[in-house]
Amino acid sequence: MIRCDRDGDLWTVTIDRPDKAGALTRDMLTELAEIAENAQAAKVLVLTDTGKVFSAGADLDAAKAGLATDPVWERLSGAIADLPCLTIAALNGTVAGGAFGMVLACDLRIAVPNAKFFYPVMKLGFLPQPSDPPRLARLVGPARAKMILMAGQKITTEEALNWGLIDRIVAPEDLLGNAAALAADALSAAPDHIAAIKRLTG
Repeated sequence: MIRCDRDGDLWTVTIDRPDKAGALTRDMLTELAEIAENAQAAKVLVLTDTGKVFSAGADLDAAKAGLATDPVWERLSGAIADLPCLTIAALNGTVAGGAFGMVLACDLRIAVPNAKFFYPVMKLGFLPQPSDPPRLARLVGPARAKMILMAGQKITTEEALNWGLIDRIVAPEDLLGNAAALAADALSAAPDHIAAIKRLTG
């Protein structure tokens, strides 16, 4: 259910569970975290999905069994954030719940029209993973972060772009092509140069 395709220095990691709206099990999250932890040699890592939803968050049965508060979410987002390469979330649809963490940890986010963004922790009675609220607030501001986390609002793609949650809206057929175009300069650069610019931009 997780694929990692390596084309030279470009790694494309795909959540391949369209029949379950990209819902994540603990094994899937662990595999994603291990890939990110082992991607030090990549110059660009693209995170994407199949189907029409990026990820609905935790698999329902797994969430009831404790996955919603499992530290594996934080392990995954931390591994992505710590990568010295350029990381791009190419979102083919809606991002919900804990799936926000890996998306927020990426350097760039592009999404198709009609995607929605929501994180219903207030409604469900869970706390978000520790690094998610500050990353979200840095992108959209504290009040808008509260709109998502406390008021439970579903944000449209257009709102997400205007708020700074995503960086570009692209047609579904152009999603990975657009990600490749964004990756081009980094793929032609030296790894230490990529890492240095990433450090300078925070």
